[in-house]
Amino acid sequence: MKKGAVVVNTARGAVMDEQALVKALEEGQISSCGLDVYENEPSIHPGLVDNPKVMLLPHMGTWTEETQMGMELWTIGNVRSALEEGRLRSRVGEQRDLAYDA
Repeated sequence: MKKGAVVVNTARGAVMDEQALVKALEEGQISSCGLDVYENEPSIHPGLVDNPKVMLLPHMGTWTEETQMGMELWTIGNVRSALEEGRLRSRVGEQRDLAYDA
């Protein structure tokens, strides 16, 4: 990553190594970051909490009526697909090793 880059993660906390991020911030490799998801949610690395170059928000990236409705419809479709077809429409990384027996 280019020195001085800004990191923003609103996707999944598990994609970030918070210890490595704290070190990169301290060394100036990363100039700042914004997070609304955390590696070990709800715990947040103290080196992020205490750093003025870090913007931390509660996990609120999906707090709109439209997004909530879309997530509900997607979830219903995912359950239906699992029950009717024996597969999920989408899997998150944490589910990659799960088997589903219809």
